[in-house]
Amino acid sequence: MHSGFFIPDIYDSHGGAVSAEATVDVLANELSTYLDTNRINQVRRAYYYAEQAHEGQMRKSGDRYITHPLAVARILAGLKLDHQSLMAAMLHDVIEDTGIPKDALSEQFGEDVAELVDGVSKLTQIEFRSRAEAQAENFQKMTLAMARDIRVILVKLADRLHNMRTLGPMPYEKRQRIANETLDIYAPIANRLGMHSICTELEDLGFSSLYPMRSKYISKAVAKLRGSHREIIDDIRGKLQEKLEERSLPGRILGREKHLNSIYNKMKFKQKSFHEIMDVYAFRIITDTEDDCYRILGAVHSLYKPLPGRFKDYIAMPKANGYQSLHTTLFGMHVNIEIQIRTEEMEHIANNGIAAHWMYKNEPSSVTSVNQSRVDRWVQGLMEMRERADDSLEFIEHVKVDLFPDEIYVFTPKGKIMELPSGATPVDFAYAIHTDIGNACVACRINRNLGSLSQPLQSGQTVEIITAPGARPNPAWLSFVVTGKARSSIRHVLKNQKRAESLDLGKTLLKKSLKGFGTSLSKIGEQQVQAVVSHNQVDSFEDLISDIGLGNRMAYLVARQLVSGSTEDEASDTASAPIMDKADNSPVTIRGTEGLLVRFASCCKPIPGDPVVGIMDSGNGMVIHSDTCSRLPEGGEGRARLTHLKWAKDIANEFSVELRVELERQRGVIAELANAVAMADGNIERINVEEQNAKLGIVSLVVHVNGRRHLARVMRRIRNIRAVTHINRVRH
Repeated sequence: MHSGFFIPDIYDSHGGAVSAEATVDVLANELSTYLDTNRINQVRRAYYYAEQAHEGQMRKSGDRYITHPLAVARILAGLKLDHQSLMAAMLHDVIEDTGIPKDALSEQFGEDVAELVDGVSKLTQIEFRSRAEAQAENFQKMTLAMARDIRVILVKLADRLHNMRTLGPMPYEKRQRIANETLDIYAPIANRLGMHSICTELEDLGFSSLYPMRSKYISKAVAKLRGSHREIIDDIRGKLQEKLEERSLPGRILGREKHLNSIYNKMKFKQKSFHEIMDVYAFRIITDTEDDCYRILGAVHSLYKPLPGRFKDYIAMPKANGYQSLHTTLFGMHVNIEIQIRTEEMEHIANNGIAAHWMYKNEPSSVTSVNQSRVDRWVQGLMEMRERADDSLEFIEHVKVDLFPDEIYVFTPKGKIMELPSGATPVDFAYAIHTDIGNACVACRINRNLGSLSQPLQSGQTVEIITAPGARPNPAWLSFVVTGKARSSIRHVLKNQKRAESLDLGKTLLKKSLKGFGTSLSKIGEQQVQAVVSHNQVDSFEDLISDIGLGNRMAYLVARQLVSGSTEDEASDTASAPIMDKADNSPVTIRGTEGLLVRFASCCKPIPGDPVVGIMDSGNGMVIHSDTCSRLPEGGEGRARLTHLKWAKDIANEFSVELRVELERQRGVIAELANAVAMADGNIERINVEEQNAKLGIVSLVVHVNGRRHLARVMRRIRNIRAVTHINRVRH
């Protein structure tokens, strides 16, 4: 079933386990094709060391434990990995299972190998509280390990692959957990690193562990169908071969198997029947050079008609994991034929991914490949996300999106190609270029025309981001961005912004309350501040002020604790206490642009010039109401919670106001109304004709104005319309 390299299990021709002695020789033999004797001997030494360390330990299957590290090393040998990775594979369970410390390994085999072993051990060590958290924590540790040395993850993938092959003897719950984790995390990582062979085998093994009956049914159906379609397959292959020979093009033609997991997913998510999926015949043509790939493409298109919109050139634009190939779908012999055309090197990379580009750290002459830098860039992105995420679950939520989406390719104004997941928006593009550009983004041009920041991008577009100094991310962006980097960056900035704003607002409210007690912050001793901090059970005075700004604590109570020197819980007598002494006459100034923690009530829609009060909303800061609003709390205690406010003088912002206009029905009166608002420099947000009889109508308008004077001007213009009989401002 599995394309790419073949990784043999350690059994002799009779199916019995062969002696470990023989298998280390078999491994040495395989390694001799690409490693020198000195390095092979170092791998042997690691094997004998592990054999002694695991002496007496058995696997659930009844085999000696050493068969597992040896099998992992053979998987890596199939990928032609360097000797240090193979040594780490032999020793990967030694620290965890046998109590031998890292220092001992470092002394025996060198710092690099010990670091690799330690990295692999750490990925499987911690006990977790829940499965979701287990995966998330695991992934965070994996990210750190990958950032230090990508080989850690290669050893871990080989370890997981052998564990999946030998999952049979495990208890049912453990099998399910391991299979789920494999499909959620390890298979997508193998895919992201371009290791197709390992990825598809992990997917198929995970699928058959989770759904043994479905797996059996699909594999039987595939075998049956393949038998009955043998003639068509041979016929198409023959025609393709003839065409290549006719044009003297080098190329070997391979049939391509569909994997059980991908068949199942297509049936489940794309709602396709088994026969719809299997009616496609898939071939790979492997040739010598890039040039030949395009020539072969021309040849196959002359043989069968290509289906429009199904051609993809991943040679000119490689996938994010370095995968390159030409893909085309043809229609011939009454069936669809999918063809992938690639060079031998591309085939090697398609199957083995990052492992195909492995660079020996101790051979500086080797050239860093494009693929290596892609992986480095991806791991770097993971590290940035990890630093911003509040907890491991938030981190994995971002990462799962990035693990392997379908990509689109867009261009920067200078012609550089950027790869983004399908559905990405200009905001995702801005963050992909740089976090600072994302944070300062205010608009964009798509193919030189102004575009919306929320529209999904299409492949081939040229995107230019317009930034402004001091601009900040909009919370609404979180509803449409798709990349983990954009989401985590926006959340990070908003969190910091909320913190800064809650400190500002909290400080203002506390100063006002202290003024009422005839004192100020500078007059209160450090000792008293600390006593109040510990009484309120917060980590710092800043946290206490931030809590006031968020509406979680009353400024008056904190002020009273600071002034009186008494830290008993005085909340009980707040109703009778004179909340504000003379400070009532010194209202807090608001500008209307305070940000995340100052909101205007939608019930009374206050505007500059209206007498206003603020009421704290627990966790969300202050809501500003008109002081005559019917929704304000009643009674002494309720009124005591209000903060008196005044407007700053030079406010240029726009505010929404609702107007109710009664008018005589005439043709064109709505247009006249809109014109009157425009003449007074107002802006209509919404217009709604509510009630109508034959003669009279009521129109409800929401207008943007920048204060009471502006509103009076708008209302005067509307009143001057002949048909208008009555106008008033609506306050709920």
